[in-house]
Amino acid sequence: MKMKYLGAASALALTMGTTSAMADCGDVSITEMDWASAAVVTSIANFLMTQGYGCNVTVVPTTTVPAITSVAETGEPDIITELWTSYTEVYEELRSAGKLVEMSKVLSDGGVEAWWIPDYLAAAHPELTTLEGIKANPDLVGGRFHDCPAGWGCDVTNYNNFKAAGLGDAGVERFQHGSGETLAAAMAAAYESKEPWFGYYWAPTSVLGKYPMVQIEMPAYDADAHICNGLEDCATPTLSAYPAANVVTAVTSTFAGREPDVAELLKHMTFTNAQMGEVLAWQEGNNASYEEAAVYFLSTYPDVWGEWLNDDAKTNLAALLK
Repeated sequence: MKMKYLGAASALALTMGTTSAMADCGDVSITEMDWASAAVVTSIANFLMTQGYGCNVTVVPTTTVPAITSVAETGEPDIITELWTSYTEVYEELRSAGKLVEMSKVLSDGGVEAWWIPDYLAAAHPELTTLEGIKANPDLVGGRFHDCPAGWGCDVTNYNNFKAAGLGDAGVERFQHGSGETLAAAMAAAYESKEPWFGYYWAPTSVLGKYPMVQIEMPAYDADAHICNGLEDCATPTLSAYPAANVVTAVTSTFAGREPDVAELLKHMTFTNAQMGEVLAWQEGNNASYEEAAVYFLSTYPDVWGEWLNDDAKTNLAALLK
């Protein structure tokens, strides 16, 4: 079954650079951010724009700050995919100035940051889905909180939440991994052996797509508490859930006026975290490219992306919609 998908994906991926003659669209530039979910979104959009709308697509490898700076200074690239607006203060300024137009919440659930335990642990010990349950039974979670590396944005926030929760006093060790890879590997190893695990992670990611986890209950998000928790010198750490990150696709106002049909496509292009997590898990498990992962999504979810298209694009992509 894996080889079947890989073979089909590889064959279809060869058409990514071939422009359809059945639709009318000009040159389009689109970002490819340097993380997996964003790159998959770009590959899916590239395929649909090329094969469904006849666009001549140029993919621009970049990251958030250079992409936003380029739009502000030059009006390019045309499309910014998977923009996490809470980490991009200038985004609202560009929208207010009319330089950017928001198309969709490309991750409909928003980006999720949370504390988790494996689903098998939650099923065996439901009390561990609460911080009080964990403090009362630290051994059941292995006596350890698996945290993100020092220097990451989550580092200080998790530390202050950890202090506010009183986990250290309850006998839980805060263990910071040296990299995102070792943090993911620790979760995977625990899951494969059905051992205790408790820690921080985010979605959508291949790890959470492959290993079902249960969020630990936290007090509702409190903006003031979250701001203080993000400061190394926060005097009064207070428990607060992470906010759901607003994750969007945005285009330049020039592009929205020039290519209204493609802009309409992008308004509808959105993914749940479960869908994206599954695609990323498939990609990692098969050592597949972003293009192959995109075609896996197209092959698996035709009822989803078929609703994004106009009638002409549906005709052009009819073979894939069957």
